[in-house]
Amino acid sequence: MRPSIASILLTTFGSLGDLYPYLALGQELRRRGHRVTLATLRHYEPRVAAAGLAFHPVGPAFDPTDPVELRRAMHKRRGPEYVLRDMTLGHLRVAFDDLRPAAAAANLVVTHPLALGAQLLARAAARPWASTVLSPLSLFSTTDPPIFSGVPFEQSLARLGPRGQRVVMRLADFVLSRWLAPYRAIEAELGLAPGPNPILHGQHSPHLVLALFSPHLGPRQTDWPPNTVAAGFPFLADPQPLAPELERFLAAGPPPVVFTLGSAAVGAAGPFYERSIAAVERLGLRAVLLIGTDPANLPRKTLSANLLAVPYAPHAALFSRAALVVHQGGVGTSAEALRSGRPMLVVPHCHDQPDNAHRLERLGVARAIPAERYTVRRATRTIAALLADSAAAERARILGAQIAAETGVATACDALEGLLGDRAGHSGGEIGPS
Repeated sequence: MRPSIASILLTTFGSLGDLYPYLALGQELRRRGHRVTLATLRHYEPRVAAAGLAFHPVGPAFDPTDPVELRRAMHKRRGPEYVLRDMTLGHLRVAFDDLRPAAAAANLVVTHPLALGAQLLARAAARPWASTVLSPLSLFSTTDPPIFSGVPFEQSLARLGPRGQRVVMRLADFVLSRWLAPYRAIEAELGLAPGPNPILHGQHSPHLVLALFSPHLGPRQTDWPPNTVAAGFPFLADPQPLAPELERFLAAGPPPVVFTLGSAAVGAAGPFYERSIAAVERLGLRAVLLIGTDPANLPRKTLSANLLAVPYAPHAALFSRAALVVHQGGVGTSAEALRSGRPMLVVPHCHDQPDNAHRLERLGVARAIPAERYTVRRATRTIAALLADSAAAERARILGAQIAAETGVATACDALEGLLGDRAGHSGGEIGPS
């Protein structure tokens, strides 16, 4: 039995890869009759409005397209600390205060891993709430251990058994706990007992955890929260069309190699595009380069007729027209590359990207070169090898069809409605002490 109409607050923070899944969920929940508000950075207000959802602004006043900020956020060693300690916890009070009225009016709050203010408000409301994870790393499994960006000996650490992984997680808890003073202060103000580390396992709701990625990328593990629903990737229902210039290029010759760094690593591209151009020129291939809006990424010379550089193109429409996709390994880009059924070269920079790259390699549909090791020679050799690998192409084709058949959005929304149940008519109220 479907619950009555509810007011649902979705929260997110980060790049477009952190926005699109919640737009997809919000559109489906709205189609089912619910009142949906998406709380996120003010920069995304036009996209949220275009999706037909109510928008609620949340600080800090961060521009997710600013190359200076993106270079700090995407630094392999220091990026995770900057995002977690400075951007998230350093502005937690602002985010918490901004979210408070929207959370009080909601029947159900759905949190993003970095929406720590929403997590606190949901805990204090004393009613069911849902948390989400966008990539397997965020479940911190000891039986399917993640690769942590910027950690010394990251590959070796991932090969430790469950007992060793538990030691790693205790060490991570100890290090991250030093940054939690802003969280613990608000937690105490709300009269909440100190919970588990909110960056690690404490981010997960005791009522419902939505794993918004394909089980192929991260198979279910015995140490996941027992209330986890493995939904699948939440793809947007109506992908954007390609621009006429790009359509003409694609129609003029064989499928190209597509190069993209998503919407975050593109601000910290360094020599990636110049080296990519050199690699495809050596191989005599056609290529499309999605270079973003940072002037530093503009080609230094006039491109030949075999190459096209554009700021952006919708991945869902473009990747299926490619011979090979070269990307940064963000989970949103990885999802579209998987669905396209094309093999890929992954050039991970930071955050969940090294872990996603490892998982894609494990599936047999990709090879990886860390960003700091992406040279013309390595790129040329690896692109040529991938294009000649018929087994990888066939695995990518089969896996693409399987992922395209998944029902991530519907499964996630069914779970959210199941959590609402007969509570959908419960009115919001003040949360915690004023």
